[in-house]
Amino acid sequence: MQRQWDQDAGTACELSKGHGRVERRSIVTTTWLNEYLTRWPGVQQAFRLERRRQMNRKETVEVVYGITSLSSVAAPPEVLLGYTRAHWGIEALHHIRDVTLGEDRCRVRRGAAPRVLASLRNVVAYLLRRTGHPSVPAAIRHMVAQTESALALLKLPTSNSE
Repeated sequence: MQRQWDQDAGTACELSKGHGRVERRSIVTTTWLNEYLTRWPGVQQAFRLERRRQMNRKETVEVVYGITSLSSVAAPPEVLLGYTRAHWGIEALHHIRDVTLGEDRCRVRRGAAPRVLASLRNVVAYLLRRTGHPSVPAAIRHMVAQTESALALLKLPTSNSE
């Protein structure tokens, strides 16, 4: 059984440095478990993702297990490792919507209004990122102080390539 696992498992590793920390991410993928994961139709791979962060001589280790509907051909270990990292880009948008733009405090719950407000928050986050400020909260502070900048922001030319 161990030999079959070894033949099927794929691995990838990535090291990054920045913001005063060193992070090593490694992933092990397998299709060998698919026959046991019958409760999840369409599962193509299972994976184990390990993140090791070292900052100020302190090391933390986080291990995450997951499944995906992407095949090992469509998403080999290196690609799947990149996808798990890119996921945090989506989380950053959710953080901006939840914390900075107050989505969690909003009491609108009926009809299409919650979806419309979420779409408007996405547009606002997009526009504020294009202002050249270091962060969305900094852009908001600037717009509050100089309302003509906020109105000018609505007239910015857009590109279909973004």
